[in-house]
Formats: sequence, structure tokens, C-alpha cells
Amino acid sequence: MKSKYVSIYEQLASKIESKEIMPGDYLPSEKELMSIYDASRDTIRKSLVMLKQAGYIQKTKGKGSIVIDIHQFEFPISGITSFKEISQSISGDVSTEVVCFEIMNADKNLSGKLNINLGDKIYYIERVRKVDGEAIILDIDVINAGIVPGLTKEIAKDSIYDYIENELGLKISFAKKEISVQTINNLDKMFIDLRGFDMMAVVESYTYLDDASLFQYTISRHRPDRFKFREFARRDKNV
Repeated sequence: MKSKYVSIYEQLASKIESKEIMPGDYLPSEKELMSIYDASRDTIRKSLVMLKQAGYIQKTKGKGSIVIDIHQFEFPISGITSFKEISQSISGDVSTEVVCFEIMNADKNLSGKLNINLGDKIYYIERVRKVDGEAIILDIDVINAGIVPGLTKEIAKDSIYDYIENELGLKISFAKKEISVQTINNLDKMFIDLRGFDMMAVVESYTYLDDASLFQYTISRHRPDRFKFREFARRDKNV
């Protein structure tokens, strides 16, 4: 016979999948669920643990269990893909807002990131990515202006990679990436619709041209409920 907590899990999961309970909604409190399903607190907690482990909900401090969008967008980690290219596979109204576009002299930190001289010209760009009007990604780009001249705010709003490849005739070749989970910061609070999340999935990348010139350093901060990162791996027993 099926355990009661498994039955409750399946009922709640079904409501989430059918969108009877929508992404971004909070489940009833544990006390309310105990009443709805005539179950003990321990049984309800077991059901919630299963929902969390299956990726249906996220526990938020002081607010309860928020429903995660199970139809997440995939970002390939091994490839180099612009947001404009990825947006073509995303259902919904996708837009980019350039919240900061500056040409400046590289300080010690940023010159180190791009391996350039202190004071060299760089572009510093902050872009907010929205789906159906909801801000879910903050991209921070630092670009070597000596390698990529002529960038404008309008180009940044459309596609920097398209400009580099089709206007400047340069070939983007490879990138080094690092993925981490970080506590939200002030920029996240300012620009992202956090929906109670206190952590962000962060991809830090260094991108190179085919002559091995490092031209871009990026920090891409993703709200964790809306994105998953995809990679292909093959076992090599000789390594």
C-alpha cells in the first residue's frame, strides 16, 4: 500500500504540473496542508521534502514553499551562445534592458580580469534579461575596447556577439567557465525579480577569439528557479 506522504506528494506534484498551482505561488502552510490532507506534520514534511528533491518547490526563509517553474530554460555550458540565440528557443516575450553602459579606464581588478594594462579602455555593461516582463538574469560584461571597438548601447541591447562576428569579422573561439551558487547581492536586489530567493546561480566566464586573445569577462547571475545548465559528458577510461 502506498504511503500517505507519497500520495500527498503525487497530488501536489500533479497540481503543479497541470498549473493548478502556478510557478511563483506559495504552497499552503504546513498547518493548512495538515488540515487539507488530514495528515500529521511529519507526514506533510516528508511530502515537502520529496517535492523539493524532485525540483518542484524551493523553501524560502520565513515564507514557506514557493513553486518552481518546472519548464526551465536550458543554457549549454560547453558552447558559447548569446542570449539572443538562446531566446529563440524560449516561449514568451523575451527582452533585454541595458541598465549600465560605460566606457572607462580599467582599474586594477578589471585589468587583471582581461589581462590588460592598468588604465586601458574597456566597456562595462550591465544587462537585465526578462521573460514575460520578469527580470531573471543579470549579465555583467567587461570587454576590451582595444579588441572590440565601436560598441554602443544599442548593440549591447541587441547582440554583442552578432556585432563582433558579422560587423567586425572576428571569430569567437572558446571560453573558460566556472559555475557557483552565491548569496544575492545589492545588484540582484536592485534588478532581479527575486520572488523570495536568496541565492543566485552564477556563471563566470572568460571568452577568447580564435587567436587566443581574451576579449570578454562576464558574470552571469541567474535566478535559480528558471534555468538549468546542460552539459554533455563522455567517460574516457584511458584518462
